[in-house]
This record gives sequence, C-alpha cells and structure tokens, in this order.
Amino acid sequence: MKTPASPSNNWHYNKDLKLRARELRKHSTKAEICLWSFVLKGGWLMGYEFLRQRPVLNYIADFFCKDLMLIIELDGLIHEFDEIQVRDTQKQQALEAVGFTVLRFSNWEVLHRFDEVAEDLRVWIVEFEKRNGIVREAEKKV
Repeated sequence: MKTPASPSNNWHYNKDLKLRARELRKHSTKAEICLWSFVLKGGWLMGYEFLRQRPVLNYIADFFCKDLMLIIELDGLIHEFDEIQVRDTQKQQALEAVGFTVLRFSNWEVLHRFDEVAEDLRVWIVEFEKRNGIVREAEKKV
C-alpha cells in the first residue's frame, strides 16, 4: 500500500511532471477554462483553494484541492475510447489508494450543464464537511 497523501510528502507532488503540467495549463480546454474561471479560481467554491494541472504520483490532476483531498477530472471525447478508459481507471485507483476522492465530469457536462456541475461540487463539499466535522464560520454558535 502506498503512503497516504499528506503535508509531509507534499500530497505526492511529482516534480518530474512540472513542465508537462505547465504546458497543459497553457493549453486548457474550454471546459477547463470555464470551470476554473467561474467556479474554482481564487477560492470561489466555498473558500477552498484549487490548483490546476497538479502533478500527483505519476499523473497530472486536472484540478486538485489538498484541504478536501479532492481531484476533479474533466473528460473530453477521447475518454470514450476503451484504452483511455482503462488508463483513467488506473489513474483513479492510484489516486484513491493514497486518500484522494476523484470526481469526474465530461467536458459536455461542464459546458452544457454548468450550474448542475457547480451544484454537484457544492453538495459534495457540504457532505465532506459534515463527515469531517467542519463547521463554517457563519454556522458556528455564538
């Protein structure tokens, strides 16, 4: 079993993929730009910080939030091919094995069901906070 992702191992950051991740950030898909710009950037999603194209293990996560141990993957049409689905499954299993949750959305969903995708993410975070006893400032009893 792999060591769980944590601050002590920088959440399994892989510096060997740094240049590839930078290139992917420069050439983002429309769906990635949309989700980043209107939901994830600058802590807009309930105050949580997300990073784009973050190297983790031997993979590059589309979006990564260390505080939530969450990785969001956006899948274009290429992900419908069997061999790509096999790689996606291997990637997801490896990430889950070190403690991450992986949520997947298609590019089509992000571009055509944007509000529903944003709400799905918000609901997931609320459930995460409940499971982990996280109380938001506005909800704290005085």
